[in-house]
Amino acid sequence: MKLLLIGAGNMGGAILSNLKDLNIDVFEKNKKRVEELKKKYPEVRFLDEMPNISNYIVILAIKPQSLNSLELQGEAEGVISILAGVSIDRLKSKIKAKGYVRAMPNVAAQIGKSITLLTGDIALREMAETILLSIGDVIWLDSEEEIDIATAIASSAPAWIAIVAEALSDGAVKMGLARNLSYKIVAKMIEGSGALLNNIHPALLKDMVTSPKGTTISGVSILEKGGVRDSFISAVEAAFKRAQELK
Repeated sequence: MKLLLIGAGNMGGAILSNLKDLNIDVFEKNKKRVEELKKKYPEVRFLDEMPNISNYIVILAIKPQSLNSLELQGEAEGVISILAGVSIDRLKSKIKAKGYVRAMPNVAAQIGKSITLLTGDIALREMAETILLSIGDVIWLDSEEEIDIATAIASSAPAWIAIVAEALSDGAVKMGLARNLSYKIVAKMIEGSGALLNNIHPALLKDMVTSPKGTTISGVSILEKGGVRDSFISAVEAAFKRAQELK
């Protein structure tokens, strides 16, 4: 398996950090970024010019708007694209390949904890999953519509959870807790709660920590009055609609 990573920015760099020991070539236009990565990964071959993509599995990690100016020669063994909002039909119009997979990792790829969504040609599924398991877990979906929906909760939601974390910290600081301590507590709480949610229903987790006339149910009541559920549902809907528009 010969890999070609096109684009080594934040997400491409995260992928590279976990694939550096494989047979991988990298093309990145930003020369300053290349010098940074060469120092970090001296074992990786960085290309000065875009090669013919024949015989490569291409991992496409450029900015979506850069696809318009991308010119590739040859026919790749496969293309794995992490370009947000770019459909497989769009990829086919720009890049010749024997198979196509559209993938959507999230920011946790930087620490090998991504949940990466995949869809596309079944023939390329095993290869794509093998590559992307290096940055976390993977879920194969049956359609591009599903990936657009799931992207909202897999890739956009980390920003929303960050807002929740910041707000919880603000509340603790308002009550007198030190900022650095509040951030640490919130981060660990989210980590532990996420682990629990792998095995139990969200409603059950809520019920586990609420008691009659207790502190938790008092807070739940305020969140319900503020329409927190509807806000999150609307956020998912808005993210999905925007993904459809980007096509």
